[in-house]
Amino acid sequence: MRRMSWVLAMILCVTVVFAGCGKKDAASVVKGLNNVADTLQSKEGSYKGMGKMTLFTGEKPQEYNIEVWYQNPSYYRISLTNAQKDVTQIVLRNDDGVFVLTPSLNKSFRFKSDWPENQGQVYLYQTLVQGILSDSTRQFATDKDSYVFDVAANYHSQSLVRQKIWLSKDNYAPKQVQVSDAEAHVMVEVKFSEFKFDAKFDKDSFDMKRNMTALDDPTLGTVMQVDENGNPISADDPKAEGTAAAAPKELGDFGMIVPVYLPDGVENKDTNKMENSENHTVILRYDGTYQYTIMESRSQDKAVFSLASGTVVDLGFTSALLTGDDQKTLTWMNDDGIEFRITSANLPVDEMTKIAASLQEQTGK
Repeated sequence: MRRMSWVLAMILCVTVVFAGCGKKDAASVVKGLNNVADTLQSKEGSYKGMGKMTLFTGEKPQEYNIEVWYQNPSYYRISLTNAQKDVTQIVLRNDDGVFVLTPSLNKSFRFKSDWPENQGQVYLYQTLVQGILSDSTRQFATDKDSYVFDVAANYHSQSLVRQKIWLSKDNYAPKQVQVSDAEAHVMVEVKFSEFKFDAKFDKDSFDMKRNMTALDDPTLGTVMQVDENGNPISADDPKAEGTAAAAPKELGDFGMIVPVYLPDGVENKDTNKMENSENHTVILRYDGTYQYTIMESRSQDKAVFSLASGTVVDLGFTSALLTGDDQKTLTWMNDDGIEFRITSANLPVDEMTKIAASLQEQTGK
C-alpha cells in the first residue's frame, strides 16, 4: 500500500509539473515577443498577413480587405481593398520613399517620410508588439488558442485609447485586434485570416512601378493591368510591357463632397466651385471655434504627385500626409481619385482625421 501510494504521489507530481509547463504567464509571453521582434530586425526578418479591417468611426461600418507585407530592413506594402467599391489602394515603402498608390486610376502620392517609424498602425505587427512591450500596466489573459493583451493604444488619434490584441499561442502571430475609444466602443477591428513569418518575396515586390502595372499576379493581391478601356491586358498582349494601368472609368466632375462631421462650434462659411477648372476644384470654408478650408479636386493627369516632407497620418482607409508648422495641411486621395486638402492654423489633427473619415462616406452633390 505504501509503495502504491508513493507511485501515485510521483505520478501526481509529474502531472502537475507538465501541466505547469504548458501554461505561460505574461512575463514569459513578453519575453517571447521580444525574441520575435529581434528576429524581425535580423537580415531575414519578414512576414505576410491577410485579413479584414472594419472601421466604426463613421455613420456606418466600412470594411476593407487588407494584405500586409514586411521585409527587413524597412520595406512595407499594405493593400487596402474597399469591400463596397472593390477598389484597392496600396501604401508602399521602399528605398525611394513612401507611396500611396491607386493602381486602377494609375494615380499615386509620393511622400518623404520615415513612416512607419514612431507612427503606429493597427495592422502592422511591430506596432502591436511595441504596444504590448511599452505598457507596464498591460492586462493579460488566455482565450482557447490565444494569448490576449489589453493595453494602451499608441495611435495618432487621441480618440483611440485602448486596444485588445489576440496572439496565437503557437508562434505569437496576430489573430485579432480591437481598438476602442474612451467609452469602450470598438472603433477599429482587424481580424487576420492568415499570418506567416519568414515570408519570401520577389526582388521587385516592393517596386512602385510593378505595383502600379502588375498583371493579375497572386503575389500582388488584386492589382491588375488594364487597357484604355478598362479591360485586363493578358501577359501575351504586346501592349502589356511598359504600359501603365489606365482608369477603368471616365474621371470628371464629382460635384461637391460635404463632410457630415463638424467640430463643435463650427459652421460652413461658404462654398465655391471653380468654374471651368480643369481639376474640377471645389473650396469649402468653415468658421467658428476653428477656422479651416477644405479643397477638393480631381485631375485627369496620370502622374505621380510628389509631396514635401511631413508626417504620415493613418486615416484607416488610406494614409495622408501632414505638412506645415504654424499652418498645417492634411492631404490625401480617396479611391475615386479625388484629392483632398484640409488647411488650418488652429484645427487639431484629431479633428482633421474625423472630418476626413466623414468625407470618405459621402458622394458628390
